[in-house]
Amino acid sequence: MSCTSKESRAFSLAKGFYRMRMLALTWICAMAVGSVGCGKGSAPKGYSIAVIPKGTTHEFWKAVHAGAVQAARELTASGTVVTVTWKGPLREDDREQQIQVVENFASQGINGLVLAPLDDRALVRPVEEAKRAGVPTVIIDSDLASDSTVSFVATDNGKGGELAAERLGSLLGGKGKVLLLRYQEGSASTRAREEGFTKKLKESYSGIELISSDQYAGPTRETAKRAAENLLNRFGDQLNGVFTPNETSTEGMLLALQDAGRAGKILLVGFDVTTGFLEAIRVGQLQGIVVQNPFRIGYLGVKTMVAHLRGEPVERRVDTGVVLVTLENMAQPNMQAILHPPVDSVLNAGR
Repeated sequence: MSCTSKESRAFSLAKGFYRMRMLALTWICAMAVGSVGCGKGSAPKGYSIAVIPKGTTHEFWKAVHAGAVQAARELTASGTVVTVTWKGPLREDDREQQIQVVENFASQGINGLVLAPLDDRALVRPVEEAKRAGVPTVIIDSDLASDSTVSFVATDNGKGGELAAERLGSLLGGKGKVLLLRYQEGSASTRAREEGFTKKLKESYSGIELISSDQYAGPTRETAKRAAENLLNRFGDQLNGVFTPNETSTEGMLLALQDAGRAGKILLVGFDVTTGFLEAIRVGQLQGIVVQNPFRIGYLGVKTMVAHLRGEPVERRVDTGVVLVTLENMAQPNMQAILHPPVDSVLNAGR
């Protein structure tokens, strides 16, 4: 065999070996996609986010859930795979269960927590322990008395209380007697609403007397109704208006007024939205509701957490907006978008 033939054969063997080696590397890269990636074809990094509400039964929290899911879908579609796990206590007074949920998620390798704390102090320890374990927390809806969080994504609750005071003050012509039925101790969001309400009344409506502001509705419609009935029995004959700072306190007071035949005679301004509240506005039994944007709270809560995990700068405080809904403006398109977020279509998609 000539030297030329030997060189040609050696070249062919080398070329074949190189081709086989490249095929093998390509196969290895393909198998690696979805875990660590390989070169330019690497899979996007995925994040697992736990969203923990105060409770799981109110319409408000269902809208928060839908917003969180929508954010995860958009992020996944854009190349960052995000999985949202939704879990919280059944009742909005079960601090121990919420603490346990936080602790369990922090020990399960979750990437981040999006938490609406039931109590602004009771949840400090588990959140700070999660941070030490490498699990950051974005707080939504109700603040936490800690600097160990990434961001606070919520309504301007003080402003919400001011809107309620302005509505009652205007309807009463700056004169009369009103009461505040508080929600429950430890809830930073409703405390801010209550403080905003009382502050605005004092500053702008000196002719209105706040005859009761130290009673609490408690966590459910039933506890709220009992508290409302007690207040109506005590002050009903002299009462002109009421402010209630969340969904359950508003529902309990509305039911008590209806049962007493005083709905519409005693003015009521509430907080949050349900289909029942909207009907009560239409028939004149509820004079307004201060409405947050729970869908946006859940949505921006997840978006903020993922931005932080990516190493992007995030705002320490994200305002999600608040409006007053009345009979006069409830049909406006911008109000309809807030009142009817796409909860069912988002949560039921793909089922």
